[in-house]
Amino acid sequence: MEKLSACPVCGNTSLSPFLKAKDYFLSGEDFSIDECQQCGFKFTNPRPGKDEISRYYESEDYISHDTHKKSLINIVYKIARNYSLKRKYRLVKKWSQGENLLDIGCGTGEFLKLCMEKGMKVTGIEPNEKAALFARTENKIEVFPEEHLEKIQNPVFDIITMWHVLEHVHDLNERMEKIHQILKPSGTLIVAVPNSSAFDAEHYKNFWAAYDLPRHLYHFSPETISALSKKHHFSIRKILPMKMDAYYISLLSEKYANGKSGYFKALKNGFSSNYHAATHQKRYSSLIFVLAMENGRK
Repeated sequence: MEKLSACPVCGNTSLSPFLKAKDYFLSGEDFSIDECQQCGFKFTNPRPGKDEISRYYESEDYISHDTHKKSLINIVYKIARNYSLKRKYRLVKKWSQGENLLDIGCGTGEFLKLCMEKGMKVTGIEPNEKAALFARTENKIEVFPEEHLEKIQNPVFDIITMWHVLEHVHDLNERMEKIHQILKPSGTLIVAVPNSSAFDAEHYKNFWAAYDLPRHLYHFSPETISALSKKHHFSIRKILPMKMDAYYISLLSEKYANGKSGYFKALKNGFSSNYHAATHQKRYSSLIFVLAMENGRK
């Protein structure tokens, strides 16, 4: 385990305990989240190091990379994923001035497959070899391991996407710097993350499934994404909701809190979260941030 002594966003060393929760998904181990007293950024601390984090993904039920399971939660997840694919493509086309797309954390490659079929030039980065192999063999996508990012030295991409990936990255600042380096000056970065200030996060507290400890190393809010973006010379052009996430996260959260899925309660709380967000500062369960590079490169 490694312990951070300073905030990854602002560097402040004044940290306070925010929340303790279990890894309800896999190990049952206890973990803690600290909060920066200066910028409010929340992050898992201490956390598994790079050499030990992989064991927290070793489950046949890790549905981000599963294509065959038939449980209700998996079915809901896949419905939400399939619904979002076309929306993601429309978003990419709206905000991109070119065709060269990099998806970091591309999983099994369904999103890139759709973009490729629409005529875009696509590349994927995926650290999970099982998922990457599926993307290559079944979806015919060019996918590389995470280390490949370091081999790219010039700004070659018109648009870079990270769909629920940034919260998993150990070297947060290094990753943002690398993206700035390989994105064209007119390019766009799209980042989707859970929102730790959402209504359902407040409702479920330590049972909120989107904390997903310890796999989620960071727990973002619009304010902390804004601070991280400015630090790395990006500006936020648009913030968009991912409304389906409220239902999926509530479904998992009910299971963690009560030992059973509680479908009616999950539906009710998912609806309440979206309704609350629509009327109170747009604090949806998950958010998409469309980022543009500020004038001039670092």
